[in-house]
Amino acid sequence: MKSLYFFKFFATILQRADARTFTVTNRCSYTICWQIFTGPSANKSTPDYSTGWEAQPDASVSFTVPNDWTAGRIWGRTDCNFNNDSASGQTCLTAWCIGGLKCNPTTGTGVPPATVAEWTLNGDDSQDYYDVSLVDGFNLPMQITNNVGCSVAGCTADLNSVCPSVLKGPTNSSGDTLGCQSACDANLSGDTTDSPNCCSGSYSTAATCPPSGVEYYSFFKGNCPDAYAYAYDESSGTALWKCDSSLSADYTLTFCP
Repeated sequence: MKSLYFFKFFATILQRADARTFTVTNRCSYTICWQIFTGPSANKSTPDYSTGWEAQPDASVSFTVPNDWTAGRIWGRTDCNFNNDSASGQTCLTAWCIGGLKCNPTTGTGVPPATVAEWTLNGDDSQDYYDVSLVDGFNLPMQITNNVGCSVAGCTADLNSVCPSVLKGPTNSSGDTLGCQSACDANLSGDTTDSPNCCSGSYSTAATCPPSGVEYYSFFKGNCPDAYAYAYDESSGTALWKCDSSLSADYTLTFCP
């Protein structure tokens, strides 16, 4: 019995050593609903927390994330009503997902416009990769920090208040803009299947889809230089961030920092 106890004890210690602590904090003055999604990959490790939950102003939660979390996403939804039983299944005015409060783990990606925080831990070259993405547009300011001194990623500006009229997304009952669409989602080119704004079709490579051909790239990148502003923004050097995985960084995601 004693040997079994020590086996379980050391197994627990090893499990903790192979995990990270993520903290998500709402500094917005209003309630938002967070959500977690793990993209398709050979590795199906997932965080030990609900795929969706409600957060009052100043609410903060911490949870364990596996050391090999791959294609992970966290984002926030606004103006939600989970009693909504419309045919579309829409439950929030921005960034809603299939599944209601708890997003479906396989189909529950956020509907644009949505600011998205993304991670792949222990990726290529033993690096953590992380970013704040505006590829699906913007709905909430957010920032990713860590406890080991690696770079800060984020979009801390309120783009809703300065969003160009052709990109303005959903509004609430008071007429306030709640989201700022990407040029792709606003379909400014008229064909999302073959569009320089979407980097699709004949524009589907980094060479054929430079930032100069993406409408309103400078608006998103200029206001949020440390965020991913379009699909191939790695070339900017300030979109995709890395942190040595051996540091076992814990990460904090703050909304409205």
